[in-house]
Order: sequence, then structure tokens, then C-alpha cells
Amino acid sequence: MFCIFVFLQKLKDLTTIFLVFRILDVVDILLVAVLLFALYQIVKGTAAINILLGLVSLFIMWRFFSFLEMELLTEILGAFISVGLVALIIIFQPEIRQFLLALGTPSFLGKYGKRFNFLTSLMNTPVELSVEPLVAACRKMGEIKQGALIVITRQNELKQYVRTGDTLDAKVTKSILENVFFKNSPLHDGAAIITNNRIVAAKCILPVSKQAVDDSAGLRHRAALGITEVSDSFAIIVSEETGNISYSVRGEIFYHVQPTQLHQVLVDEFNLEDEQ
Repeated sequence: MFCIFVFLQKLKDLTTIFLVFRILDVVDILLVAVLLFALYQIVKGTAAINILLGLVSLFIMWRFFSFLEMELLTEILGAFISVGLVALIIIFQPEIRQFLLALGTPSFLGKYGKRFNFLTSLMNTPVELSVEPLVAACRKMGEIKQGALIVITRQNELKQYVRTGDTLDAKVTKSILENVFFKNSPLHDGAAIITNNRIVAAKCILPVSKQAVDDSAGLRHRAALGITEVSDSFAIIVSEETGNISYSVRGEIFYHVQPTQLHQVLVDEFNLEDEQ
């Protein structure tokens, strides 16, 4: 009987809390939900997801027992959670690093705030880019099934990845791009990185995404997805197996696009004047 009385009293206190709910509390909950969803997207499909769900369940139990003032269980679970924080950092080290990288880039705002025009406009800062020769090179490489991975930078110039490749510093032209990705070229493997309308490096090594990809996708597609997950860049992929053109932006990948579609997407993404 006493337990029922205590539970009813706590329920009354909880009702009081909801009555004084503020707009800022709603914003607070929404922001936490966005962060948790972003973390879930990163660990989804990995072994870490089961650990994460277990920890969330443990935390909910701890708060519930604390709310009911069940002191012994609260102390035990609280001590376990405190000690477990160090283990949590060790277990989730790759996921935490990836989450913080994503959180620190404009692509995070673009992905989770793309319905808000002011956030999109902040992301789409105009850059210099010759779209026509870039699309023409992708069209030609697709026709002859010549694999390619091209990354176009924005605010983040990806200097840590540029250093992994061979420096070029060449203007973006159809012939240079085709020669870079020619099958017998020493620069064929890896990515070409374009900054301010110049091919700054080729044969660059990019991070590989753990996301599920299309069955026809290969390592180039995973690398394109990986670089757009951790930066504000735009990646174009030409499949060596099928010749299909795909592109990746803000941690999403779009398969089998036509050259005309790619042209329009580039114009829109980089706020360019249509050259056609």
C-alpha cells in the first residue's frame, strides 16, 4: 500500500513538471533527439549498436529507479555507469571520432537542417568550378568504363587527404581528368581532389564509409560516401564495372545519374551560373 502511495505521489510530481514545461525545454529535447539520431546513424549496422542500446536501457533504468528513490539500486547502477564511462570511450573510440568529425563540419547542418533555407544557404557558399569540362570528362569515362573518383572541396580543403596523394595543381579540363584516370596511369587509383577549380592532387586516399551501399557499388563509392560524411565536399564516382555515374554529398549517395542531371546538381550545389 505504501509503495502505491509513493508511486502516486511521484506521478503527481511528474504532472507538475509537465505543467511548467517551457518552449526551451521542447527545443532542448529536439536537439538531444537530433544528436542521438546522428549517433545512431553512425553506429547503425555495426556491433556497437547493441552496446549503445544496452547502455541507453541501463541509463533509463537508473533514472527510473532514481525517480522512485530506490536508493540501493540507484547507487549500484550509478556506480556502474560512472566506471563504465572510461570503458565506453575505449569501446566507441572509432564511432566517437567519426561523430565528432561529422559534428564539426557544415555537412552535419546540411544533412539534419536541410529543410531550413537559411542553413542551406550558409552551406552553399559560391566557389569557382568549371562544370562543363568536368561533366564532359565523366560522360566520356562512363562511355569507355574508365573508373574515376573526383572530390570537389568547399570550405574544408581536405589538406590532410591531399597530402596522401601526388600534387598536381592543374586547371580542371576534360583531357587532364581523362589522363589522370586512364587505366595505365600511375594516378589511376585513388581520388582526384579539386579546390578552387584546380586539380590540387590525385591518387589520394580517402576514408571508407561503413554504410550499406548498392550491390553494384565498389570501393570508390564507399570512399566517396566516407569523405562526404566527414566533410562538406562533393564527390563524383564513375564505375569501372558499369560506367554508371554516381555522386555523394552530405553523407548520402545517389546512383546512376545522367550527365545532364549531374550538370544541374553541380550548378545548384555550388551556386553557379548555368553554362549550358
